[in-house]
Amino acid sequence: MRLISPIVAALLGVTTTSAQSDCVSDAMIVFDGSGSMAEMGFNDINEPRIFEARRAMADAIPPIAENRRLGLVIYGPNGVDECTGLDLRFAPMADAAPRLLNDVNALQPTGSTPLTEAVRLAARTLDYQTRPATIVLVTDGKETCGGQPCALAADLAASGFDTTVHVIGFKVRGSFFSWERDTDNSYTEAESVSRCLADFTGGTYTNAETLDQLIAALRETLGCQFLF
Repeated sequence: MRLISPIVAALLGVTTTSAQSDCVSDAMIVFDGSGSMAEMGFNDINEPRIFEARRAMADAIPPIAENRRLGLVIYGPNGVDECTGLDLRFAPMADAAPRLLNDVNALQPTGSTPLTEAVRLAARTLDYQTRPATIVLVTDGKETCGGQPCALAADLAASGFDTTVHVIGFKVRGSFFSWERDTDNSYTEAESVSRCLADFTGGTYTNAETLDQLIAALRETLGCQFLF
């Protein structure tokens, strides 16, 4: 099977969705490198999230990068304190898979979760106020650095030229010690508070609990679905 571009699809008379028709424009991946990506044990996770996240990226990204320029922001590590680890690894570039996978594989998760500022950085890198911007946030949970993701979502929706944020919640967990926890499902099936970034901008929110689900979510949000 081969991918076909939106232009070729139009010439062939193939009907496409708006999300699919934008599947070759520049995109930024915002990747969670915070300390929780290395956690395991009490949270019903048999190995650190980062292990499966690396495998998912290795499977999904190479074919996507053949058709789309990708960039990468990592948040969590390398800050002067817990909340200043914001790292624009590179802006969208062609054939980004080797560099992107190398950065993710070398990542040592640490620090907290300034995901709001990380998404803002990705949007600015894409020049979101003057051209279409697609951002895919891969996160395991909460904003922990005082950011307000829903306020950012409202700003992106109001001032962005055509800005879409897709959020993939990977093995998101609720509060283990919580009076509001009624069932085990409320803990293991929690949603990231960053869902509003997708809801406000017309993106998708996906809960990914397994490796296969994470791979599928990356393909759905970043890849083209056009096939001969």
